[in-house]
Amino acid sequence: MQFEQRYGPAIADGSLTLTFRRWVRPQVVEGRRYRTAARIVEVEAIDLVSPGDITDAEARQAGYPSAAGLVGDLRDAAAPLYRVRFHGVAGPDPRDELAAADALSVEDVAELDRRLERLDRAGKDGPWTMAVLRTIAERPAVRAPDLAASCGRETLAFKLDVRKLKTLGLTRSLRIGYRLSPRGEAYLRATER
Repeated sequence: MQFEQRYGPAIADGSLTLTFRRWVRPQVVEGRRYRTAARIVEVEAIDLVSPGDITDAEARQAGYPSAAGLVGDLRDAAAPLYRVRFHGVAGPDPRDELAAADALSVEDVAELDRRLERLDRAGKDGPWTMAVLRTIAERPAVRAPDLAASCGRETLAFKLDVRKLKTLGLTRSLRIGYRLSPRGEAYLRATER
């Protein structure tokens, strides 16, 4: 679930527990966990509401001083409005734990091969996963636009693809650029033998 950067501290400390979103259809599911930049959150409830139903107390839980301020910030007035109640989940991000695991079994390598092949088949520009992994391995901490250009890719599409690799525990984001995780390094070693 995406939030503006300004909400990060309030999500991290647990004071932000509501968000209001205009969606054609719900983009989250009650009971599921989602990553935010600040921490993992679990959706407790999602309800269809009208702007007039929003109270000042709810607006404060969503990071606004008043209901009027929140409603004024909502976009796409034609789309339904959803109130999403959530809470932070304690513990490390599972991606971080996965990324730190550098002991890969033959089965782990085969599963990663299978998942990367599926990503390659779904890519509109053909196979890309190994080229991106090798580029990041060779050029850690290099800006995403520079990496994308070296692969002949558009920056946004490149970043979205790197995020897919991060979900598999193969890369880590840095303040500038990326690097392979221990799992990603182990995978490249296993596939280059």
